[in-house]
Amino acid sequence: MAITHRWRTHIEAWQKTSLSQAAYCRQHHLNSRTFTARLSEYRKGNAESEPVLIPVTMTEELIVSNSGCQNIMVYCAQGHRLELPETVSAQWLSSLLRGLG
Repeated sequence: MAITHRWRTHIEAWQKTSLSQAAYCRQHHLNSRTFTARLSEYRKGNAESEPVLIPVTMTEELIVSNSGCQNIMVYCAQGHRLELPETVSAQWLSSLLRGLG
């Protein structure tokens, strides 16, 4: 089922708030189960067609291992730190970052 303009507008408005789905639905008099179903459809439709921006923080820190290779450090907003060799495939890293988003 294609997402209607009405639901797309609500979903995108909700994403810009700090409200839970339930709170947004109460505030806008929406059925929360319907909202969740439409959100799932929205995410499936956007997963393949639209790129996702993931916020990252750039630092000057370089870590050199015993082998002399530099590592890439990725810090996630949730507090996780990912250390990867600089030889990691850009395509693989791109897929990983999309998955983390």
